[in-house]
Amino acid sequence: MPARPTPSGLSAWLGRFLAMAVAIAIAIAALPAAAAAASDGAGAGAGERDPAPLARLEIVDRGAGPEAWAENLLSGPIEVMLRATGAAPPAEPALPARATVPARARVLVSRIGRADAQLVLEVVPGHPGARPLDGEYAWPLGSRTLRVSQGWGGTFSHRDDENRHAVDFATPEGTPVLAAREGVVMQVEDRFGSGGLGSSDDTGRANFVRILHNDGTMALYAHLAPAGARVRAGERVRRGQRIATSGNTGYSGGPHLHFAVQANRGLRLVSLPFRMFGPGGILRFTDAAVGVEE
Repeated sequence: MPARPTPSGLSAWLGRFLAMAVAIAIAIAALPAAAAAASDGAGAGAGERDPAPLARLEIVDRGAGPEAWAENLLSGPIEVMLRATGAAPPAEPALPARATVPARARVLVSRIGRADAQLVLEVVPGHPGARPLDGEYAWPLGSRTLRVSQGWGGTFSHRDDENRHAVDFATPEGTPVLAAREGVVMQVEDRFGSGGLGSSDDTGRANFVRILHNDGTMALYAHLAPAGARVRAGERVRRGQRIATSGNTGYSGGPHLHFAVQANRGLRLVSLPFRMFGPGGILRFTDAAVGVEE
């Protein structure tokens, strides 16, 4: 029978943090004097209460003019776009310039011809060439209880590209969260301790684990408990392995696990339809439904 809906979800967090991701990470630099500030602002210098950055913009001048390098801080590929906030300076390649950066690597994005340019680095997790393979995902919770509080196309917070095919599984805090598919842990955030719908301050502060699959897609497990991660970035996990503990952090109306399969579609994070085997058999999600049948 259909599961009873309850109000919960990611809302603005995924729009802001996951086209992160999240996931748009931004670094701004004035050339060349603020090169150090660009590195600090996008890396360790960021406040502890801010979501961790995806990348760092570094300006290097070896005597032939400023070079803009993107450093990937994740254990999986990212796509970046470097652009100017005002008039675009002479550059090779011309701005806006795109690049794909492998896990934990640095890539030269562009050589800049004017030292006073103001630059912005936009970042999206995942490789734009991902080719999703059809497969069945395992039940992601260490619980036999199935209750969906928001499904595909849910009106509360599942109407944008990042979340359209996400599912919110209502579950008590402390429930084990399991990997629905094998892969490599690309990103972990578990420093945040609060959640709720009353303050916009919580929209960017949901704990999550992102796992990269062999076809370039990524599974997102969000609203996890504080210090609830059981894996670290770069670790390979198997299907069914415990990766975290469920919680109620970030913009959330109640304890639940937000699960989505996402792919980078050219500097745009998109959620994908998926098939899943639940406690009672195959789960059938539809774009119009808020619940599921088992």
